[in-house]
Amino acid sequence: MPSIPSNKPYRVGRSPTGLGLFATKPIKKGSKIIRYFGPLLDSKKKKEDAIENKYLFELTNRWTIDGSVRKNIARYINHACKPNAESDVKPRKRKVIIRAIKNIEPGEEINYDYGTDYFKAYLKPIGCKCVACEKKRKKKRAEARAEKLRLKAKAERKALKAAEKQKAKAAKARKAKAKAKVQLNGKANGAGLNGHALNGHAGKGATANSGILAKPRQAAESRASA
Repeated sequence: MPSIPSNKPYRVGRSPTGLGLFATKPIKKGSKIIRYFGPLLDSKKKKEDAIENKYLFELTNRWTIDGSVRKNIARYINHACKPNAESDVKPRKRKVIIRAIKNIEPGEEINYDYGTDYFKAYLKPIGCKCVACEKKRKKKRAEARAEKLRLKAKAERKALKAAEKQKAKAAKARKAKAKAKVQLNGKANGAGLNGHALNGHAGKGATANSGILAKPRQAAESRASA
């Protein structure tokens, strides 16, 4: 960790993104926090224009600050999409001052917006890890989980409804089959009873009215009269 005078309102500490700069004392809105400094690079010089690192701070089309030197404590300040500080660029003086845009309490991480170009080149490919973006991702994950559970519950309700419908359909089919069986048995029993009655009556009628039985009776009567 770099050595920082005790009178300064900040310290270097661990951050979710690596190292960061944290307030050690209350910092009022609008107050200067720290200067971003380093060697000035001239884009008109090929050797200097060829330098590439994550700590380059462009002042103008020509001049850029190379903030990669260890004495530049401001290089530890991380990016945030909703920052509590900002970079106050003074192109003519070739200076960059980091100022608070909110009241910053001790223990809070100091951060500022690095700008669109830096974001697209370095942060977007890996995903911004600032507090605001982490909250946004957490919210999206929670919403995705909730939607997944909702769809699962919907599918379960649909499956249960289909099962109940199938069960009711099967019960109805069994009931209809049982009813048909009862009706079929009733018809069969009715047909058997009707056949037995006809056979019985027909037997008696045949015996009483038969000519074969009448003749012996007449013969008996004839003998009696004689």
